[in-house]
Amino acid sequence: MRWLETDTANCSVQRTLDVIGEKWTLLVLREAFNGVRRFDDMRRHVGMSEPILADRLRKLVAAEILRPVPYREAGHRTRNEYRLTDKGMDLFPVLVALLQWGDRYCADEDGPPVVVRDRVSGRPVAAVVVPAGTAGLTARETESTPGPGARPVPADRPARPHRSRASASAAIGTGRDPDTIDG
Repeated sequence: MRWLETDTANCSVQRTLDVIGEKWTLLVLREAFNGVRRFDDMRRHVGMSEPILADRLRKLVAAEILRPVPYREAGHRTRNEYRLTDKGMDLFPVLVALLQWGDRYCADEDGPPVVVRDRVSGRPVAAVVVPAGTAGLTARETESTPGPGARPVPADRPARPHRSRASASAAIGTGRDPDTIDG
């Protein structure tokens, strides 16, 4: 049977895109891999509206990619922070592949804003296709550091910042401690 003779109704790519194939959803996942867990922090850092963020978080929780974990700061109501599940952690290579493609084709002339590295060797990581059963690095085994195109967050950043071409290669991580990403 050839490709054009196969039914695509049960396509895994299509089903995956039904869950994570929207821009804001991928940016929420990027924040989660950065260790950003709280609603207000995500909203401010990404610059999305509260209703859109709430909708994306609901969908990611329903898909068991993120899990809500209650927390309460003194004098405030109980709220949730959002942590990656094992299912969510398995999306790490997808985000690295998007970052890698963005670095190659969309980064500013200064270079990529972030470099994801193996925590042990310090070498940059790359998403590649390998034979089944071959182990690759996990998110916990990598760290991200500012790249040559990195810029600080402007102090006067508007709530909904203009996205440059470099945003396609935005951070997957922030050099976080491996224990800050948990499932």
